[in-house]
Amino acid sequence: MDADAIDLDEFERMVGEALAELPGWVQEAVAGIAIMVDDEPPADWHGRGLLLGQFHGVARTRIGGRVPGSLPDRIELYRVPILKVSTSRDDVAARVRKVLGHEIGHAFGIAETRLRELGWY
Repeated sequence: MDADAIDLDEFERMVGEALAELPGWVQEAVAGIAIMVDDEPPADWHGRGLLLGQFHGVARTRIGGRVPGSLPDRIELYRVPILKVSTSRDDVAARVRKVLGHEIGHAFGIAETRLRELGWY
């Protein structure tokens, strides 16, 4: 899908709708995580493949949590890469839900391989 097909405002609405669809207990568990949208991954991203989203922080399952004074945990979703792998508006909305769920999985301490096994890739 063309990168201009869905602007940042509409994409952010899709992210908000995806958050609102989550069960209450998940919403409560991620309430302290900043959910952010950007057009592209950071310029220093040197990973393999297309990066659709990232979790930055300390998993909720880790004892002790964040270090005092550290930056808050955050989930980032990247609009342009998500649009690149989508074929329609409905597909974008579904992909947003999947990427958000995947990154929330990381926030709960679930490893990449397990998320793939569960179909959250």
